[in-house]
Amino acid sequence: MDEDADPAFPGATLAYDLAGCLRFYSRLPVPPLPGEGDPHAVPDFRTLPRMLPLAGLVLGLPGALVMLAAWGLGLGPFLAATLALTAGVLVTGALHEDGLADVADGFGGGSTPARRLEIMRDSRIGAYGGVALMLSLALRIGALATLLDRGGHLAVLALVLAAALSRTAALAPLALLPPARLDGAGAAVGRPSRRTLSTAGALALGLTLLGLTLGLPLLGGILMLVLAALAALGVTALARRSIGGQTGDVVGAAQQGAEIAALLGLVAALPA
Repeated sequence: MDEDADPAFPGATLAYDLAGCLRFYSRLPVPPLPGEGDPHAVPDFRTLPRMLPLAGLVLGLPGALVMLAAWGLGLGPFLAATLALTAGVLVTGALHEDGLADVADGFGGGSTPARRLEIMRDSRIGAYGGVALMLSLALRIGALATLLDRGGHLAVLALVLAAALSRTAALAPLALLPPARLDGAGAAVGRPSRRTLSTAGALALGLTLLGLTLGLPLLGGILMLVLAALAALGVTALARRSIGGQTGDVVGAAQQGAEIAALLGLVAALPA
């Protein structure tokens, strides 16, 4: 959205970016806002991701509510965590999981950058992708179930915070790497500006501080932030070495790694 354009209402440009994030990252039916341009246009990632932490928070809420309801109904930690992830996958259309599977197949099965990119475009899932998906789901379900056992309501808080932090951390490949393909999604959406990254980072930090006021342990908050960032940077470094750049799939894989790392960081901070 052009920030120089006359806003239709106070805070309009921020609201447009939040709506754009929700449309791009989920299947939620977000209606056009007053004065907004074409809601189906290719998003402009130079500014749009500044609201990504808040969008991630919204995307994590359905799963958190499902987990809270299942836990309250006495279904136990494993079923509650599994139902929570099911809700999250339905909200996002498995967007990030699809990216993780493609990256695992491409990086694991290709011997050259060109071959890896070719495999990543194949809609079929291979052994590497299947194993990566299984491990991602198992680690997140296990982490959430453990948090329900150890911290109760902290698991709900952790789910929404991890959703926000992981999507923010997953901007690392877009910010640090050139597009691996000129015709891919990574090239079409553009690269976040420094101002956009600063705003997104400040919001992510603010949400973590809010989590501390709601009972998140200090060490847990620090570990969630640091480990999410390190995981995304690790995927970024792997993509640089494997394909010389980033794609939408790489961003999805970075989100998955960051979410797993954030949840495990909080588990490590809570006494058994």
